[in-house]
Amino acid sequence: MRPISYTACIIAALATTVFATPRAVTSRATDGCGKTHLFNGITQYHDLTSSGRDRSYSIHLPSDYDKSTSYPLVLGFHGSDSIGLFFEVDSRLSESQFSANKIMVYPDGVGGAWAGANYSEISVAEDLQFVTDLLNEVRAGYCIDNSRIYATGISNGGGFVNTIACSDLGDEFAAFAPASASLYTDNAGVSGGCTPARSPLPVLEIHGGSDASVHYEGGEGEGGMEPAITEWLGWWAERNGCTDVRVEDSFEGDVHHSIWTCGDGTEGVLQHWKVDDMGHCWASTEINFSQIAAGQGPTHIQASQVIMDFFDQFTKP
Repeated sequence: MRPISYTACIIAALATTVFATPRAVTSRATDGCGKTHLFNGITQYHDLTSSGRDRSYSIHLPSDYDKSTSYPLVLGFHGSDSIGLFFEVDSRLSESQFSANKIMVYPDGVGGAWAGANYSEISVAEDLQFVTDLLNEVRAGYCIDNSRIYATGISNGGGFVNTIACSDLGDEFAAFAPASASLYTDNAGVSGGCTPARSPLPVLEIHGGSDASVHYEGGEGEGGMEPAITEWLGWWAERNGCTDVRVEDSFEGDVHHSIWTCGDGTEGVLQHWKVDDMGHCWASTEINFSQIAAGQGPTHIQASQVIMDFFDQFTKP
């Protein structure tokens, strides 16, 4: 994903108003409960040191954030040649209609990218350590429900979300939802480069059938080899012990929603949305910057709503 106008991003980000639904503090809440924060409802920017390197991220709290309420936490990972601010504005995930009762965090990759691609500037191990350090800092400063931590992202960031899911760090999360994912670190079969910390592990992926950057059928990508999406989904079906899948078609056959039955018979632990005529973008029923960059208009589905609805179904055991 390419950078978009700073001015447009900042205006859109500051225009967001968020309202939270209270939830009592539980035993799974973090040490950050009880700490007061100012300027809630406005995205704020922070630095932290990880692996001896200066890193950055932004955080968006509900406008009526309650220091005694434990909130779900969602990490959103931008695409390549980008920053967290651009992903926040493009996806609109900080808007109350999508995350009224959630804390949103948008990390920044080194050199505008996440580890795993051949153009990445740092190792997978270092970026995973950054996410670990980030989680520790956010838990210490804010009231987080440890059982409801999630990750989503687009393109190179979506691929890194899958990298987290395939690592020991994945056990810190309740569910994952990559979109238009560049799956450079998970292209060698069921166990080739992917060892989930538990099974079943909830995963949802959204992809365009006409994606010209991360091809649905796989092959050589901008940052290395990528698997066919159907093949990759088959690997996750096996990892999650999935037995059956049903497909719901809509919008005159342009949209296909695949839902697997996995593990103990629970339906929907593994899901996939394919939009045949969608390119490399964040799916939205209203025009966004990534759609403009892909040379297309709005899509049939709203990824931000689909993903938040998916996250709401899962709590970490």
